[in-house]
Amino acid sequence: MLPFYVFLLVFVVFILASAVRILNEYERGVIFRLGRCIGAKGPGLILLIPIVDRMVKCSLRTVVFDVPTQDIITHDNVSMQVNAVVYFRVLDPQKSVIEVENFLFATSQVSQTTLRSVLGQVDLDDLLARRDKINDQLQTIIDQQTEPWGVKVALVEVKHVDLPQEMKRAMARQAEAERERRAKVIAADGERQAADKLTEAAAIIEQHPVAIQLRFLQTLVEVASENNSTTIFPVPIDLLGPLLKK
Repeated sequence: MLPFYVFLLVFVVFILASAVRILNEYERGVIFRLGRCIGAKGPGLILLIPIVDRMVKCSLRTVVFDVPTQDIITHDNVSMQVNAVVYFRVLDPQKSVIEVENFLFATSQVSQTTLRSVLGQVDLDDLLARRDKINDQLQTIIDQQTEPWGVKVALVEVKHVDLPQEMKRAMARQAEAERERRAKVIAADGERQAADKLTEAAAIIEQHPVAIQLRFLQTLVEVASENNSTTIFPVPIDLLGPLLKK
């Protein structure tokens, strides 16, 4: 049989192994003594009373959680699939262990239900054009629900919006019609500006009839510069009247 001191050595090693804990910089240990929480300790070397104390580790690093794709019906009755990403971390290790059984699972469920609830109250145009505002609203609501658990939600981002093919084609037709409308408005505005300038030019020519003669001669010079064609201009006698009088 093994000597008694061997059993004693094994017992001492077991006691030391159960009494000494080392926590990293990003970890905290919530200590329970005979079932009663006595606080959170760490990082570094932690000494526990064997059999009496029990420690639950908790990480303080930011957790990136990918919210699964959710089927959403917006306020204007458009069906789509949306997913998001949530960034959160533990601020109070004691609450995250005592107040909720599994804060990771609880936060994920709150994120999914909040995503469906908030996006069901907005229109499709707001979801596509005002995503920053919706992200802030999601972050505020989720953070309020996780605060009693000692969890801080830092950021929520709607990552992907998957629209049905029918809706994509309808949006493409709408965008094309909008571009055509803008093109017609720009062309009409150009015609109006050209008409205004022509009206001003006609008013000036009316005050100075000789200007029409100068414009006529300038047109002849421009036409004469083209050597590949012959242009015949009938010259009314009325146009030469002001020059003959002078």
